[in-house]
Amino acid sequence: MGESEDERQAHYHAGSLSLTATVALGTGVMIGAGIFALTGQIAELAGGLFPVAFVLGAIVSGVSAYSYIKVASAYPSAGGIAMILQKAYGRSMTTASAALLMAFSMIINESLVARTFATYTMQLFPGGNNEVWVPVLAVGLIVVAFVINLAGNAIIGTASNIAAVLKIGGLVVFVAIALAASGLSWKIKMWPPAGDPGVAGSAGAIALAILAFKGFTTITNSGDEVVNPQRNVGRAIVISLVICLVLYMGVSVAVASSMSLEELVQARDYALAEAARPAIGGYGKVFTVGLAMVATASGLLASIFAVSRMLAMLTDMKLIPHRHFGMPGNVQKHTLVYTVVLAAVMATLFDLTRIASIGAIFYLVMDITIHVGVFRHLHRDVGASRVVVGGAIALDGAALGAFVWVKTVSDPLIVGISLGAIVLITLLERVFLWRVDAESGEEGHEGG
Repeated sequence: MGESEDERQAHYHAGSLSLTATVALGTGVMIGAGIFALTGQIAELAGGLFPVAFVLGAIVSGVSAYSYIKVASAYPSAGGIAMILQKAYGRSMTTASAALLMAFSMIINESLVARTFATYTMQLFPGGNNEVWVPVLAVGLIVVAFVINLAGNAIIGTASNIAAVLKIGGLVVFVAIALAASGLSWKIKMWPPAGDPGVAGSAGAIALAILAFKGFTTITNSGDEVVNPQRNVGRAIVISLVICLVLYMGVSVAVASSMSLEELVQARDYALAEAARPAIGGYGKVFTVGLAMVATASGLLASIFAVSRMLAMLTDMKLIPHRHFGMPGNVQKHTLVYTVVLAAVMATLFDLTRIASIGAIFYLVMDITIHVGVFRHLHRDVGASRVVVGGAIALDGAALGAFVWVKTVSDPLIVGISLGAIVLITLLERVFLWRVDAESGEEGHEGG
């Protein structure tokens, strides 16, 4: 039985997200896993320079945000990433493939967040590194987030606001306690850097740090659901990036003051829980685990909210196939299901390091595609400086190249999976668009 027009169309609620709620969504995705899951992984690559990697990751993300702010302010739209790509490349394979890479990178981030929640939660129990329960808890959290998302924007916004206050306040307390206990005596030397990191490793660490800030794209995807989007989308992105950078730097200093590099790398999946132990013992660990649970749960909630709407937009644009499989409701409900199922599969199959690696590669490829589109096709329409946009392309390209090189040496399988998936997505999109255009008598095109 075919879908009705009402079932096919995604339902957006213009002006339903305030500036505060929008910032909470952006910081919710970033803080959800960025600092809890990636600190140890970044330190493994950058050694004592891991705080610098966060700073440089924020700078690269800030330069990248320029393109998104310019286009989203000129053309605010729910599902904003897809809109930017279509403005640049038209209804084309490039638009569809890059938009899907963004969607998949967000879904990958959801699995990263869910496994981080599970990994920290397990630290409360004896034998806390039991890998059997980690995917079970991760999938359970994904299901809970799905149920809450069915309730709509109002509850999501309220939950994100409350969680943002709790986790930002909690991280400030964590930093203060750790620094007070350590007396500002760094155990991980920044210079000469502990671990003696190489250029490629340090650049690869920056690529992971970029992943810790990419949550600002959640704001772009909210588009005209934001109150006064022409003004508030850009403001929310800048505020979110600044908040997260300050928090990340504070946490980096606290961790460097509490643990050696070897201890940090060994506990990389639950580094902050271990960093709290020297300050106030077991209570510090319980406090930090609780904080991580709130942060990751709210981050997952915000991410599912964003990616389901992006997939709904791609469906409305006829850039991806859609089947309701007998499910009731409109397309937004269906894309919620697709999102949580894919995230659950990823959380079950891959560990934190590999999930982060795939997400970084997908995101950077998509990001470069966005900037190339703005550089070639949209800079005049949106008033963007080609110098700034060109700089974003160069920075992203350098980070991606270094990260792929590092992972090719240490984990070639995950590089092969990532690149193979990108090729497969592109080929499948080409076939799908060809079939749709053949049936409708239309022709896709590249933006000129």
